[in-house]
Amino acid sequence: MVNVAIFDYGAGNIFSLKNSLEQAGALVDVITSFDQPNIYSGLLLPGVGNFDPAIKSINENSKTKFHDFVKGETPVLGICLGMQLMLEKSYEFGEINGLGIIKGNVISIKSKQLDASNFKIPHIGWNKLIENKSVKSIYSGLLDKKYMYFVHSYYANCDDQSNIIASTDYNKILMPAMIHHNNSYGCQFHPEKSGPNGLNIMKRFLDEK
Repeated sequence: MVNVAIFDYGAGNIFSLKNSLEQAGALVDVITSFDQPNIYSGLLLPGVGNFDPAIKSINENSKTKFHDFVKGETPVLGICLGMQLMLEKSYEFGEINGLGIIKGNVISIKSKQLDASNFKIPHIGWNKLIENKSVKSIYSGLLDKKYMYFVHSYYANCDDQSNIIASTDYNKILMPAMIHHNNSYGCQFHPEKSGPNGLNIMKRFLDEK
């Protein structure tokens, strides 16, 4: 059985994510620092909290740095906020450096607002994925036209389109819904709240370990 870790920023309840991973067949530990030996087949960055305190929790709560913990070898799955942390910068509250796994920055949906009528921020609810079929990944063939549950006001503005596995269209804004670089993956949606389709995201991540 695969043993994975969820990094807890201390921002809120991550029970649903832990429960979903266990339902997908994983042994799950919740960790609050990277100072213990990395015995894990995968690391998850959950979608609870705000960018600034979350990145501070990653960078300041451990003597061991994030990149030294994963060493580019441990697969990472970032969910919602966790996905956004994987980029170089966020403009959620000022300019804040991220983990720099994927080139790009995190910007407000409002900055791309095209039509104010019936335009709600945050983007909350079910939305359809558009798979980037020119990019091959462990998720190829699993994403297109699948509905996932989104809750976000900011999104990933990626520099390189080859990092985008799937997108979603919200008010004529085509936003990355799933991104990757090597063995690191990010979901803007919440797979743990997305029913069977979301469970398949978890299972595919675990199956590759």
